[in-house]
Amino acid sequence: MKNILVTGGLGYIGSHTVVALQQAGFNVVIIDDLSNAQLEVWDKITGITGIQPVYYNIDLKDFNAVSIFFQSHKIDGIIHFAAYKAVGESVEKPLMYYRNNLMGLMNVLEAMDENKVDNFIFSSSCTVYGQADTMPINETTPLKRPESPYGNTKKMGEEIIEDFVNATGKNAVALRYFNPVGAHNSATIGEVPNGIPNNLIPYVTQTAMGIRESLGVFGDDYETRDGTAVRDYIDVNDLADAHVKAMQRLLESKNKSNLEFFNLGSGNGSTVLEIVTAFEQANNLKINYEIKPRRAGDIVQAYADYSFAKNELDWQPTTPLQTSMQTAWKFQQQLGYVTD
Repeated sequence: MKNILVTGGLGYIGSHTVVALQQAGFNVVIIDDLSNAQLEVWDKITGITGIQPVYYNIDLKDFNAVSIFFQSHKIDGIIHFAAYKAVGESVEKPLMYYRNNLMGLMNVLEAMDENKVDNFIFSSSCTVYGQADTMPINETTPLKRPESPYGNTKKMGEEIIEDFVNATGKNAVALRYFNPVGAHNSATIGEVPNGIPNNLIPYVTQTAMGIRESLGVFGDDYETRDGTAVRDYIDVNDLADAHVKAMQRLLESKNKSNLEFFNLGSGNGSTVLEIVTAFEQANNLKINYEIKPRRAGDIVQAYADYSFAKNELDWQPTTPLQTSMQTAWKFQQQLGYVTD
């Protein structure tokens, strides 16, 4: 049984990926400093799979702690989620984002090299494309300066990994996701933001629950179908499946270069208001929303061409948007009136 380290494994995408890895027969070890996650997710993962993953609370910025961990565990592959991820917050606190996201990444890579771990998957983002000139976005779309420090940490992270694998001969995959939505069908794990949500769906579900008075829609003057920004919404369970397939590709030495990039999206662009309508229709609810000024760091539109992942990873999204809207709402109902 292969041992997979998942950093940030108690977070939103991380927890779903841990479940998928365990169900695929992997032995999972989690590192999470709980800066954007809750310890009870550990038990919820165990409840879903019947297997309790090993868990450590380690700050990845502490190289000594990271090094000690690697020296005491045989790790076959790493999936690195651990990072701050709020676009707006990164605009306000850029140094915090650069320090956390890049130092943590570099410490993991250095310890990986010292301890002869060969396989690494990086949680990247479509933000590396900035505002692309053409849609849909594929892996050959030119990268631009991202619109936010968060996005820039992902772009710089990819560059660091590229230099690292060129120097060491290690193998890595960067998975560039679009906008994750939905929750596990058990309704026990999902997205739990700290404070006011930065992502659309938790804001929608908290508004539906009455935690938020209304949903803020940032900008209605974009050049889109209804003036609101367009994004590609991909179910978190489909994302988790892609991580399993990417890890299997590395472990079976099926990768065609030391660093591969894959876009993970649904292939469809939806406006903010279209998502609000989809949520309302899926759950027979009405959402109170108000138009607000554009938000710093946001782009006009982004949606994926995932054909490369389909061809190389044998992966494609299978979860309808309606189902994602339903599982997100079921998770919020299970969570109840909790805001942080």
